Amino acid sequence: MISKPIKGVIFDKDGTLFDFNATWGAWARNVIEAETSSDPKQLAPLAKALGYDLAAEQFLPESLVIASTVDEIAQTFLPFVTEADPSALIERFNAAAALAPQIEAVPLLEFITALKSLGLKLGVATNDAECPARAHLARAGIETLFDFIVGYNSGFGGKPAPGQLLGFCDVTGLTPSECVMVGDSIHDIHAGRAAGMATVAVLTGVAGRAALAPHADAVLNSIAELPDWLSL
Repeated sequence: MISKPIKGVIFDKDGTLFDFNATWGAWARNVIEAETSSDPKQLAPLAKALGYDLAAEQFLPESLVIASTVDEIAQTFLPFVTEADPSALIERFNAAAALAPQIEAVPLLEFITALKSLGLKLGVATNDAECPARAHLARAGIETLFDFIVGYNSGFGGKPAPGQLLGFCDVTGLTPSECVMVGDSIHDIHAGRAAGMATVAVLTGVAGRAALAPHADAVLNSIAELPDWLSL
């Protein structure tokens, strides 16, 4: 149910603010090869378990990586690598992810500044860890423009549970019916629904329109179309 006017927008990060495969596609191959020492006996099976196409250097629509936390991704890696300590894997993943070049879905500084000028409260809710998420937003020059930024490890849980989104409401003083969750995965949309928010899906992740449309109030090509949707 859409209740307008919308006063708050909370964004997913990967696949929403940043194009998912353009950002993580080639980067992921480097990580997978490094962790398996490029051993073909482990490289291909790990890629398959992750839902990653080695030849195309892209994640598949059904990839568990799209909506998983880094803890869950580390557990998938463990059977295929020599590392026995998931916390060591997680530390390496977070350190490498913080340095990964982010491909913006739109010019983000201009886009987020324009939304702020409308008087909107803005947030980011990601299943990434908070530290690399903040690093990505800071590199784009937009971290300080958000009223609320949380990762799966920030104390609000992860999506599809609604804790992160309800935390946004607590901090901003808005009700869920005044807010919209914008994301690229069904997990994002389910989190928005569970919180009682309007939901908008974007196609800059790996899920297609057919998969997202039954769950979201609207499906947009990218966040570039969001201002027009908000003004409807």
